[in-house]
Amino acid sequence: MCSFLDPTYTFTVSKKQTAAGIADAMNHTIEQYFAEDTTLLNDGFCESMLRSLMVNGRKCLEKPEDYTARAEMMLCCTYGCNRILSLGNSPSGWPCHGIEHALSAYYDITHGEGLAIITPRWMRHILNDHTLPRFVKYGINVFGIDATLSQREIAERAIDETYRFFESIGIPMHLREVGIDDSRLDEMAHHIAVNEGLETAYAPLTEQDIKQILVDSL
Repeated sequence: MCSFLDPTYTFTVSKKQTAAGIADAMNHTIEQYFAEDTTLLNDGFCESMLRSLMVNGRKCLEKPEDYTARAEMMLCCTYGCNRILSLGNSPSGWPCHGIEHALSAYYDITHGEGLAIITPRWMRHILNDHTLPRFVKYGINVFGIDATLSQREIAERAIDETYRFFESIGIPMHLREVGIDDSRLDEMAHHIAVNEGLETAYAPLTEQDIKQILVDSL
């Protein structure tokens, strides 16, 4: 299977869908980065991918016909989807995708927007002594956070920066903003827990964990 990529076809993509695409590609990268066993090479790929998506994503939103920015973002999206970033890494379980798929199925919201809403809340929920070093590396190498700060502060700032980036490109960052209230959270959390296998993810999630992430995202 192969694809022929022409960035000019993306010049007319709306700002809403461009932002959603940036968020989706970033999440594909994040979910392959947050894994139990990783390689130095793939970590570098993921970190540069995220930096590129943020820089070139902004350029695409500011100037939709910027060929160079569109081309690099298109290449990032290709790498984010073809599993190259996960070669040699342990599986992540794709927890944010597992949760978001239910949101889009139940409410038909834009996939990338749902991921942007869920991802920072998932990050904060799984932050613990075990995952802390990964968040520290993410914060320093992706956002350039001061490495002399305490590990916990670096991790917290990294999560905040992730949230702020999504917000800065115009994505609504609460489920209520995209028409989702608390009336079906129990139903969705149960569906996700039964069908998505998140108990074996990088940071295992129970039905209660999933419900809490959804509540935090409201």
